[in-house]
Amino acid sequence: MPSLPFGYHLRSGSGRDRALLVKFMQQTYEELFPDLQDFSHLAQTVERYWSPQTPLWWVVTTAAAPAACAWAGTAVDQVSGDRYTHLFLLYVAADHRRRGIGTLLLAEVLAWARARGDRQVGLQVFADNQPALSLYERLGFRTQSLLMLKPVNDAPDRQ
Repeated sequence: MPSLPFGYHLRSGSGRDRALLVKFMQQTYEELFPDLQDFSHLAQTVERYWSPQTPLWWVVTTAAAPAACAWAGTAVDQVSGDRYTHLFLLYVAADHRRRGIGTLLLAEVLAWARARGDRQVGLQVFADNQPALSLYERLGFRTQSLLMLKPVNDAPDRQ
């Protein structure tokens, strides 16, 4: 298991951290989509999926300020039908990156998945989030499927 740099420690999250989780989710989207203004759906996502079965881990500084978090839950593999761990969020604040914090959080998620008997961990990452893609690929994640979207008001459906 990787270790955290000096001045950081890991703590488990709880239901009291929902607002902070939403804040971290919003920071992720603000970085990737700076023109996006409405983040109300993120609070709805947390309310919908948060439960005691969706663990949350925080990396905090010695001043107890959160620097990073990971939130996991459950999904079903559409090929095999097996339950697996799904990573809802992995976020490391910009000024705490490239210190091994994301790697440590992923190791925590993998340990949780193993402990409950899951055989894989899945996640969704935006195609243009190169730092995250590089981390996940370096840690052994591979593309299994692609999420493709088309606005319904675009070009005709049939050609």
